[in-house]
Amino acid sequence: MSPNDLQAYLHQHIPLSIAMAVSVVEASLERVVLSAPLAPNINHRETVFGGSASAVAILAAWSMLHMKLSAQNLGSRLVIQRNTMEYALPIDGTFTAVAEAPTEQAWRAFVRVFERKGLGRIEQASVLMYQGQPAGRLTGEFVAFGQGYR
Repeated sequence: MSPNDLQAYLHQHIPLSIAMAVSVVEASLERVVLSAPLAPNINHRETVFGGSASAVAILAAWSMLHMKLSAQNLGSRLVIQRNTMEYALPIDGTFTAVAEAPTEQAWRAFVRVFERKGLGRIEQASVLMYQGQPAGRLTGEFVAFGQGYR
């Protein structure tokens, strides 16, 4: 899936990504990078609203897992079950969220359970970057439901 394909998918299926002006900078099976500008995500202090920062971080982590599931033709419904978000720096401009692929060991364990049970859980992180500095970190637990689950 190319960056343009992923961006079109996000904009079609997750309309909030349009309102937040999220763009896909990089999309590979090793790394997903999303970008968002300040203007549609601004708060009363003229920095990025924490909810927007969290949403972009979740989108990056979700996108990484979506790309990997799609590449292996593992049709599923992928949702976030829980997450923690740490904010390290205020962001007052365009920022990115970077999600690196899960370790091969974690991915294999996830796929093995998913294929056997039709349901799998995996932890996925993403890092918010602003002006070359880590500005926040998301750690989320995602659940993939196979075709038999609703």
